[in-house]
Amino acid sequence: NSVILMSMDTGEVLLKENEYEHLSPASVTKIMTILIALEAIDSDKISLTDKVTASENAVSMGGSQIWLEVGETMTVDELLKAIVIASANDACTALGEYIAGSSAGFVKMMNDRVKELGLKNTNFENCTGLDDTTKNHYSCAYDLAVISCEVMKHELILDYTTVWLDSLRDGKTELNNTNKLVNTYNGITGLKTGTTSNAGFCVAATACRDNMNLVAVVLDAENSEDRFDTAAYLLDYGFANYKLFKPEIDTDKITSVKVINGLEKSIIPNFNNNVSVIVENINKDYDYEYKLKESVEAPVTKGDTLGVINIIDGENVIASLELTSPRDIGVI
Repeated sequence: NSVILMSMDTGEVLLKENEYEHLSPASVTKIMTILIALEAIDSDKISLTDKVTASENAVSMGGSQIWLEVGETMTVDELLKAIVIASANDACTALGEYIAGSSAGFVKMMNDRVKELGLKNTNFENCTGLDDTTKNHYSCAYDLAVISCEVMKHELILDYTTVWLDSLRDGKTELNNTNKLVNTYNGITGLKTGTTSNAGFCVAATACRDNMNLVAVVLDAENSEDRFDTAAYLLDYGFANYKLFKPEIDTDKITSVKVINGLEKSIIPNFNNNVSVIVENINKDYDYEYKLKESVEAPVTKGDTLGVINIIDGENVIASLELTSPRDIGVI
């Protein structure tokens, strides 16, 4: 019903259909739970070795679970393993409560993060994706692709998303990855499946080949095989038709810009030398157009736009690199 293929390296949308349609994401919801957890780890708010005690609320979730008991403790690492690999709703709720103090507090964190990412077609009512009683829990393929891109910026996630089989409780609880592409797709790196009667069969699938990273989101497929086949088709299309391209910038053509009434008379613009663009045919010779301002009025703030480099294929601009001020310049 809704699909998207996005470059995780550039954010460019390569294929799409009904990408903004509001749909239940089922357990693909958990990618936002995972993102907030990873960011909490990075900021030292929590650590992988922290012990989390399961509440009565967490234990009552139902659906996919690891059958936590009230008062049982698990580490953040074990809960993440259960969430990512087995889509455990009880583990997801327990971790959310630990991070935010309550389920409601964690859902607020999720929706606040949605706003920070500039996404306009997502609203969460819980951290699990269970949707049998929700009234306003929805997302769309585009938003979920953007959230997936954020999650995959954290290398730690690969410790979970690429695992096919694992276990908890000294081997007593077996975990089998719900993402069957982990076992079948060349280059798969993640990420999350979801299934409910309301949502149909959903998946956010990420993969990397030749240093190019793609994410395919499929929502409301008719069956499990269909969602995985569709995601694999989208990823195959991207890898077959696109490549990452590093622009060859001639720095001699980045000339100085005059600064009127500035403490410095001129400034040489800066550009991001690590940027890559995604192109349909890597074998072409592209043209470069260097457009710099002749002058700017002081004061100049670091990051102010001073020009642009356009990368041109025939008559089409396929990418633009911004030229910016590397520092502040005050007024005389």
